[in-house]
Amino acid sequence: MGLGLTTYRDSLDFLYARTTGAWKLGLERVEAFLDRLGNPHRDLTTLHVAGTNGKGSVCAGLEGVLRARGLRVGKYTSPHLVDFRERFLVDGVAVPPERIVAFVERWTPEVERLGATFFEATTAMAFEFFREAAVDIAVVETGLGGRLDATNVIRPLVSGVTNIGIDHVEYLGDTREKIAAEKAGIFKRGVPAVIGEPDPQVAGFLGTMAIAAGADPVVHAYASGGPRDVAVGADGTRFTLDGRAWRTPLVGAHQAANATMTLAMVDALPDRLRPDADGVQAGLDRVALPGRFQRVGRYLFDVAHNPDGAQVLAATLRAVAPPGPVVAVLSVLSDKDWRGIMDALAPVVDGFMLTVAPTSPPSRTWNLPEPLAYARERGWKADVARDLDRALERAAEESETVLITGSFHTVGDAMDRLEVSPTAG
Repeated sequence: MGLGLTTYRDSLDFLYARTTGAWKLGLERVEAFLDRLGNPHRDLTTLHVAGTNGKGSVCAGLEGVLRARGLRVGKYTSPHLVDFRERFLVDGVAVPPERIVAFVERWTPEVERLGATFFEATTAMAFEFFREAAVDIAVVETGLGGRLDATNVIRPLVSGVTNIGIDHVEYLGDTREKIAAEKAGIFKRGVPAVIGEPDPQVAGFLGTMAIAAGADPVVHAYASGGPRDVAVGADGTRFTLDGRAWRTPLVGAHQAANATMTLAMVDALPDRLRPDADGVQAGLDRVALPGRFQRVGRYLFDVAHNPDGAQVLAATLRAVAPPGPVVAVLSVLSDKDWRGIMDALAPVVDGFMLTVAPTSPPSRTWNLPEPLAYARERGWKADVARDLDRALERAAEESETVLITGSFHTVGDAMDRLEVSPTAG
């Protein structure tokens, strides 16, 4: 064993240590590491998904449709909620812990020599695992941006950008156009580009970028107006698109938009992989996505971590109307627009229980007195319980529905405390 990284926890500790310091964008380190691995990504057939919100839902939809087609499917997404192994699944099954241990032990010297980041090492690991598993196709979600994201070493069958919102401004720019330019960096010459942005101006900008990259064809998921007759219920979402009725078990009007993007990407696949409409619906029927309006008893988990996500969550709460009162257990990373998140949620919840997710990076932990003062200045009911266990207890005492939101850290930590599997519900 040499380096002594003999346990799963030791291996994760090594990887998490790579998250310290400034985020390093660029492809040179991951390309060098993949070269040492024998370039597993070049042996994979892939789909690539970027965007501000909805990436996880689109990836889940693609996975469901392709598995229903009878294909062996790998899915690489981030971040995880409870267990690191959620990031790379093969036909919905996590890689065994011992395989993570073996990879970290074997490749630690190379990771350290190259100065590879956590996400770069994890991305290379995913490609290696998918090659070992001999997947027929891998669905790959970007981590941050697109152009310089570690996943952007692949040449996919189809590239898709879901939508553009204001997020990660310190890395991607402070306007939707600047952020769109970074996301559009996944478009490649001769590869179909699918655009799921409903705003015509931003969609047009993305289309121009796709054409400049030589993508072919360039497909706008909203070219015919997008989903219509959207009906949201506790059991899922129904809509029509181009005259056909569709349904998804994912809850929320935004899930009709995400399914529309999924359908457009499926339609851009080669004939040999593309199922017929009934096959696509069979795949959508099996979609499950933890932490996205996921109900488990009285608890409702949603990873809304920016104002756009919070507004979508608020709209879904209005549509579904869970039993009240509803108290939001909220923890937001300090570099996020927590004011915008609170503004979106305040009209649809009866109060906030402000807390700190234990796994939040110390450098990004929000200062609780600030959101407390912000809430009280606006007349919203709010209190603080810095300890997450105590926050969950108090919220349960004061409500019929406990909404847990604000970040993947918040939702994952709460699931861990409440012994809820990310795949339950």
